[in-house]
Amino acid sequence: MEKRGAILAAAQKLFTRSGFEGTSMDAIAQAAGVSKLTVYSHFGDKDSLFREAAQTCCGALMPEQVFEFQPALDLRHALNVIALAHARVLANSELAALFRAVLGDCNAEGDPRLGRLVWDVGPGRAQQKIEHFLEQAVAAGKLEIRDVPLAAGQFLALLRGDLPLRRLFACSEGCEEAGIRRNAEAAVEMFLRAYAPR
Repeated sequence: MEKRGAILAAAQKLFTRSGFEGTSMDAIAQAAGVSKLTVYSHFGDKDSLFREAAQTCCGALMPEQVFEFQPALDLRHALNVIALAHARVLANSELAALFRAVLGDCNAEGDPRLGRLVWDVGPGRAQQKIEHFLEQAVAAGKLEIRDVPLAAGQFLALLRGDLPLRRLFACSEGCEEAGIRRNAEAAVEMFLRAYAPR
């Protein structure tokens, strides 16, 4: 487990600094202090290693329990917990650097798998978890939503605001805790105005 953790930490650092294509399994093995065979035995290939490194990073910032639906809890509070966690992910400089470096390897003519990897561990995971949360809220009569996937996408769009672009272009204004919290609470307020039971 120690070796696995060291490999993941080295992979996150190198992918962030050098991008996906610019990071070799040899370099990751050297940075982790293990053999390349050990890296392959734990993760199989570079795609799998990147996926797990990104999942580990996202999971630490936005753990599964954030999305737990509990009927007895106030819905606004539960949505605020999700919104705040997601907004903090969007404003996280390390995660932004990781995705920015890897997305630099993606282009319209190139292999789309890198974009799919980023989508699956980041926005795609969030969309799936929020859809499941909203489905439970609808079943409990706390929200009125006809198209849950569409509403989940709308909620994420409200949460994003301009945070990802600010991080992408290294503009930190609005990415401090007060700005993150203001963005999250405003998104929840607008979402509830659209979908709270009448």
